[in-house]
Amino acid sequence: MATYTNLSLTREGSILTITINRETKLNALNKATINELNEAIHEVMDDSSIRGVILTGAGEKAFVAGADISEFTGVTEMHARKFAEEGQQVFKLIEDCHTPVIAVVNGFALGGGCELAMACHMRVATESAKFGQPEVNLGLIPGYGGTQRLTQLIGKGRALEYMMTADMIPATKALEMGLVNHVASDKAAALTKANETLAKIGQKAPVAVGFVVDCVNAVFTPEDGYQTEANAFARCCGTEDFKEGVDAFLNKRQANFKGE
Repeated sequence: MATYTNLSLTREGSILTITINRETKLNALNKATINELNEAIHEVMDDSSIRGVILTGAGEKAFVAGADISEFTGVTEMHARKFAEEGQQVFKLIEDCHTPVIAVVNGFALGGGCELAMACHMRVATESAKFGQPEVNLGLIPGYGGTQRLTQLIGKGRALEYMMTADMIPATKALEMGLVNHVASDKAAALTKANETLAKIGQKAPVAVGFVVDCVNAVFTPEDGYQTEANAFARCCGTEDFKEGVDAFLNKRQANFKGE
């Protein structure tokens, strides 16, 4: 895989861990980091041997404390729109990736950090994690899809409240509202939970897992989610993995899926 300046990549078996490695900046997202995330996710999408991705932040204080505000000075409206659209494209790439991506959220996940976590398919938080979209404190709104994904995950009323007040959401509250899937005692326990979940998913048919991503995402798009589901169901039935899964079930053996 490529060498990165702001990301650290480690692999164990079929699971790749991507760590945002700007600890002295609380892992704030600058343009260079966004570009590296784009490249890393494309590498994941091109490598079928990677069956799961963990995305986390270096250190204990922050997953990602937000965007790098130093890059906001002097920005024009035209540049701001391009800035937002480029970030949205990378986060949508994560959301649409057929390889499952789990965010392990340690410490602060604010602004762009909360948006990045929400773009992942699942989130495992430490007890110390805090989420939030505090952009109104800067005279802004979330620009990397936060207005959309926070509403999808916790509902319109709660999303409006947290984005308008800029209040932070502690991990236990985030779990209660459905913003995170699991809360673990510390980062080590959170990483263990994420690895266990990805290992379980890794035993399933990769093509079908990818179609689950497509169909769930279609719920939140103008297209007909039911038609997307029917189309994907039909395509699954044309795969070798489908034949293998049926044969394994009927013969009471463990299926050996190959992503074909």
